[in-house]
Amino acid sequence: MTARLLKTACQQLEDFRRAGVTHLPQVELLKMPTTGVAEQFTSEKLPPVAEPPAEEKPNEIQPVSSSPETTKDVVENWEPSMEDLQPVLSLEEKQEQLAQVDCAVKGCEKCGNLASTRTQTVFGVGDPNARILFIGEAPGADEDRQGEPFVGRAGQLLTKIIEACQLKREDVYICNILKCRPPGNRNPTQDEADNCRAFLDQQIQIVNPEYIVCWGSVAAKNLLDSKLPIGRMRGKFLEYDGAKVLCTYHPSYLLRNPPAKKDVWEDMKFLFRDMGIELSS
Repeated sequence: MTARLLKTACQQLEDFRRAGVTHLPQVELLKMPTTGVAEQFTSEKLPPVAEPPAEEKPNEIQPVSSSPETTKDVVENWEPSMEDLQPVLSLEEKQEQLAQVDCAVKGCEKCGNLASTRTQTVFGVGDPNARILFIGEAPGADEDRQGEPFVGRAGQLLTKIIEACQLKREDVYICNILKCRPPGNRNPTQDEADNCRAFLDQQIQIVNPEYIVCWGSVAAKNLLDSKLPIGRMRGKFLEYDGAKVLCTYHPSYLLRNPPAKKDVWEDMKFLFRDMGIELSS
């Protein structure tokens, strides 16, 4: 319920921004009465609590003694688990936190040229508990219009790839490096990617996926801070924030170069084999 209210409030704020409203009137909070049942109850005099006899007082708990050797052994053999490093969030908690980040994205104007030309921001969709998180580069015209990543021609091809892997779109989490469409569908600039980076990192931390798939060189190079071409980043797992990262060609590249579909399928089989799932050839 909280996540839904946050999403509604953020959308109303975005509507105000588009209409040119920059300030909202301050509403004086209603004052609650200063007296009531609680005050009447606490004002009554209660009988004093008698102190127990000295001999009946509970004994103080003595600290457990341990030898320096035992303490050293515990410290040297302790290994942090994921539960020690990051609290396990429920689905509702993840939805609420993602809604809060989405609200911040809707109000972001760090990239003035993108904020002034976007129809709406494009945050992310899918299962907050997904094992796999997909990252693209930036919204296109269709995404900017619908407010959802990967819904154009490249997105339709991505959906076919997901279904060929025996999954549905709602089984993964999908987002982009940028949350706003660059004019003319150009590649994001480094400043734009840097301005959006905190939002992306928050999405990754909240979803906490086992695997991340970077679709295209823009996503791969920005996430991993690498200058390697996508061809040299394929076919192996890299690492980011505890997740295994697989880099492959962007679906839009496959539309221009259909023979590369075979390479992407090999990448998908490599990924799912590591997950314990054998995909048919």
